[in-house]
This record gives sequence, C-alpha cells and structure tokens, in this order.
Amino acid sequence: MNGKKQKSSPDYSAWVRCLVEASGEEAASKPRNLAPGLYVVATPIGNRGDISLRALHTLAEADVVACEDTRVTGALLHGYGLKKPLLSYHDHNAAERLPELLARLGAGEAVALVSDAGTPLISDPGYKLVQACRAAGHDVVAVPGASALLTALASCGLPTDRFLFAGFLPPKKTARQKELAELAGIPATLVFYESAPRLGATLADMAAVLGGGRHAAVARELTKLFEDMRTATLAELAGQYAEEDTPKGEIVIVVGPPDAAEAALPDIDALLVQALATQTLRDAVAAVTAATGAKKSEVYQRALALTQG
Repeated sequence: MNGKKQKSSPDYSAWVRCLVEASGEEAASKPRNLAPGLYVVATPIGNRGDISLRALHTLAEADVVACEDTRVTGALLHGYGLKKPLLSYHDHNAAERLPELLARLGAGEAVALVSDAGTPLISDPGYKLVQACRAAGHDVVAVPGASALLTALASCGLPTDRFLFAGFLPPKKTARQKELAELAGIPATLVFYESAPRLGATLADMAAVLGGGRHAAVARELTKLFEDMRTATLAELAGQYAEEDTPKGEIVIVVGPPDAAEAALPDIDALLVQALATQTLRDAVAAVTAATGAKKSEVYQRALALTQG
C-alpha cells in the first residue's frame, strides 16, 4: 500500500437508521431485544464502515456504554446517528467505576463496553471488569469486529499459522532489549503495538536482538486515509525510519519467526540476561559458553547486543 490514499468514510447515519431499531424515546415503546449482561463490543480502528451490524444493534439497545474516553465514543456514536448514556471506564478510574457498573448489571441493565478503537481488552483496560462480572454471575458476551493486530497480520504477508501478540514493549532501552531477548527464539510470528515517537528506537533494538535479517512489517494508520504498510528486513526498516521524521498515527510491528539456526539463540539470550545481572560481560560470556557449548564468539556477539546502549 505504501501511502496509497483511500476514500474517507461516508456518512453512515442514514444507513444505520435503516438497519438498527431506533434508540432513546422511540425505543421505549418497543420490546427489549438485548438481554441483561456485559457486552464487549469491537469498534472500528479507522474506517467507520468496518463496524458490524451486531455491534450497531448492541450499542443502540444498551442501557449504557462504558468507554475509555467519552468524547471519542460520543463522536463515534454520533457518526452512526446514535445517542446513548456514556460512562468513562479506564485504568485510572476502574476501582471507582467497577461497583457502579456491577450495580447496573445487578439491576438487570445491558452494559456495552468499548475501547477508543478496535477490540476491548487488547492492550486496553477492561479485563478486570470482565473478570468481576463473571465472578458475580453476570453474562459476558463478546461482539467481535475490528482489531489492529489481526488486520496487520492479514495484510503483511508474514506467516499467520502461529503468532504471539506481545502488546507494547517497555519504553526504556535496557528493559526493551531484555524482553526482546526473551521472545527471540519463539517459533512464531511476533506482533507488537508501538507509539510513533519510539518506532525508530524499537526497530533498532529489534534488529540488534532479534537479528537484522528477520523479515518484518510496519503497519501504520490501518484502514485510515493514509494507511501505510512497509515490508523489509528489520535492519532495512530500522535504517529507513532512522533517516525519516517521526511518523504519525497508530503503529503495528509484525516480525516473522526465526529460522532454524536462530531458534537456538533464545536459550543463550535468556542465560546471558541472567548472568549479566550479577557478572561482568567477560564472566557472563564464559559461563554461558560453558553451559551451552556454543561458540564463544557467537555468545560474545549476543552479549554485546544485549548490553549496547
């Protein structure tokens, strides 16, 4: 795609009115079609046309919508011609909101949970609410739909038969490299979310720890007007973004699985991380070389990659 423009989302409000029963005062005289419970509703990650008919019906029939940011969700609902009571629910007020939401469910209400974009609970708050609802005996229903990680996987051309979603890496270099070392040998495609300001540094660390020759993809602004997908090796991608201005938008990084030779490295990396925590570089290399039987030069290079910066 590489920056190819897509048409912006049209006004769906008239279309929605033909497909979803009216909410608010008009719905008061109609039989209720949504059973009490918590509904985890996926919303579009960009293009508003990607919402499902079931999601629209659920949002239209819910008694209240719990969301990260009421302004974001309010604008989203307005785009479909819907107006519902909104309650903010995020990491910073979860302890305060949880009893209120459980009380509403206990009173027989239908509560819809959404994130700012995509599927709730995927690198977003919400799992504690789901956990508490199940513990209290309330029904929890998932209303599936858009997801940035699945959209990136489906379009990047890397293996999809086995993958691991690792969310956001730590912002600090040392912690980030340590976590990458733990993931290096997993025989699966790796999927990460990343912020635009940290993209260049993260790609550089990935090239150093995972190996610059591993194939990868950087997906930006998926389903939006300036959607962009770049595929290359980690070293090539790191070089490209090092030379460019900080990109804008939401980003997904997909890294292909290691080859057979690389798959032998994770145990070495994990042992090195442990050894380097209490020993000098020289002693750690010697200890891991003796424990694994690997070539000392290879262990030394891995140790350097883990300690650089």
